[in-house]
Amino acid sequence: MDKLTGKVALVTGAVAGIGAASALALAREGAALVVTHHESGHEEDVLDALAKVEARAEFVRLDVTVEDDWRRVMESTLVGHGRLDVLVNNAERPLPKNIEETSYAEWCDVVAVNLHGAFLGIKYAIEAMRTAGHGGAIINIGSVMGVVADGGQTAYCASKAGLRHLTRSAALHCAEAGYGIRVNCVSPGFVRTPALERFLSEQGVALDDGLAAIGRLHPMGRLATAEEIAAGVVYLASDAAAFATGVDLVLDGGFTIR
Repeated sequence: MDKLTGKVALVTGAVAGIGAASALALAREGAALVVTHHESGHEEDVLDALAKVEARAEFVRLDVTVEDDWRRVMESTLVGHGRLDVLVNNAERPLPKNIEETSYAEWCDVVAVNLHGAFLGIKYAIEAMRTAGHGGAIINIGSVMGVVADGGQTAYCASKAGLRHLTRSAALHCAEAGYGIRVNCVSPGFVRTPALERFLSEQGVALDDGLAAIGRLHPMGRLATAEEIAAGVVYLASDAAAFATGVDLVLDGGFTIR
């Protein structure tokens, strides 16, 4: 369990769900962790989990839509750790509304987090990785909603589709520039997370019934676990994926092959 020994990884939106699972999976492979969230006060659980695997870890507040926050976090990471090897752009904003229901302000909010935030993360991670001089791996968390459309998730679909092509463009730039920085994407199907469970509760749907109904959308008949998506993140972060860049690793239980 030492695929990432000596590496430093930064994970956004890391206090729960895929972000927390990815941070823990990276730590188990030996990485030191910088975990972030847009607010302080929610990080105790993930830091406790990281402590249990004896990971070197710290929490930093980061609003991914604020450029100065990215500058500050990248500078503090290089000062504290001397390097950045892995960035996981996981922070996201869902919005289950169709185009008629979506206000322009809501559209801007979703795109700011899901696409602009990833753009800033990639931009400043490239700078930090080049400064450290060890190459690196950038992993963007997309969605099957960026591969196939859902009429009830207009802004989310558009932002995740944009993220796929942003991944490819950045990957091509880094490869052609000879930076040794790989940029890839993981696009999950529906994942059982606290956020999904809260959504079902807010809609007045019984948890077991809701999870079963969503699971049936996948040919494999179930939702993913956050740990299964995190395994894809570890693969793309590691030297096992040394020849992979511009890839969208779709982990969806067959959702997009129907």
